[in-house]
Amino acid sequence: MLIQSLHKNLHLGFALLSPVAGSAGIAIADVAIGACVTQHAISHTYLAGDMQSLCGMSSSIGALLGFSLSGFFVHLVGAKGVFGLLAIPASLVVLVGILLRESQVRNFAYRRVKEKIVDASKVMWTTLKCRDVWRPCLYIYLSLALGLHIHEGMFYWYTDAKEGPSFSQEVVGSIFSVGAVGSLFGVLLYQNFLKNHPFRDILFWAQLLHGVSGLLDLVLVLRINLKLGMPDYFFVVVDEAVSRMIGRIKWMPFLVLSSKLFPSGIEGTFFALIMSIDQIGLLSSAWSGGLVLHMLNVTRTQFDNLWIAIVIRSPLRLIPIGFLFLMPRSDPNLSILPSEMLRTKRGNDVLEPENIEMATLVNSI
Repeated sequence: MLIQSLHKNLHLGFALLSPVAGSAGIAIADVAIGACVTQHAISHTYLAGDMQSLCGMSSSIGALLGFSLSGFFVHLVGAKGVFGLLAIPASLVVLVGILLRESQVRNFAYRRVKEKIVDASKVMWTTLKCRDVWRPCLYIYLSLALGLHIHEGMFYWYTDAKEGPSFSQEVVGSIFSVGAVGSLFGVLLYQNFLKNHPFRDILFWAQLLHGVSGLLDLVLVLRINLKLGMPDYFFVVVDEAVSRMIGRIKWMPFLVLSSKLFPSGIEGTFFALIMSIDQIGLLSSAWSGGLVLHMLNVTRTQFDNLWIAIVIRSPLRLIPIGFLFLMPRSDPNLSILPSEMLRTKRGNDVLEPENIEMATLVNSI
């Protein structure tokens, strides 16, 4: 981020490589924290929802701060200046890594690294073949892939002076910050009222509301809100807050369930695998959304068929309801994996929670 900010004539290839490297670093840190959460979710299953709510709340607060300040900083220091400011959160992640308490591993058998990798791969394959693991993973992918991401088209419509409401950068940033508040409210709703309900029940209503809420964009694009006397900014703010709240409520059961699918000893590796499935689902949604916008000839300045894309997106969001049978009906506070998968043993190595080389996220329970 600093190089992008300070270099005046940066090569296009390096300009594209820099955010990729930054995203990879964030993903590694995310996997490490996810492994910590998973480790405690296995040993304290009744706290899995609380820990994921804490993570979701922290993420929403960070998004609130970022979106609130983004438009202001872009206006104040420009886009390149914002790239430089983005180096600060990265350094804070490094600081968190230094401050986390970690157990020292003595007499580590480096010569057995290859054997341990093979052993972990076998455990992963055995876990993936488990019916209670691959079915939720398939549902998570379908739920994300069928979302049809058309955010780019909506963003350009927001800022268009001719057909759209002509929002400025600061206004768009404030809209997204309100969305972060909606996301935070969704976390609080899940933590206080929904965390003890079965996964299927929560996902049914969340997926249904997710599909219906998409029609709010249709009301906005067709300018029906103006005919009803509702200003664009007010309607967009309500739309963003409601959509983010429903999206967070839909996402929280995925996180809680995912934390119960990891066998002991390979939490980080398996968490990375599950997150890669999530990212493939999001990429599928983005690619299909971009393809639909391209076929409908929706560009940065042409929005005549944007409403058709919204109409196509809404029923697609409802299709995952037909695949809810893939999700477990078990108590969300109980373990899902068989007990033999929660304890992995190899020779004289016993991978218990206190011996895993991971920092403790919850010190006293």
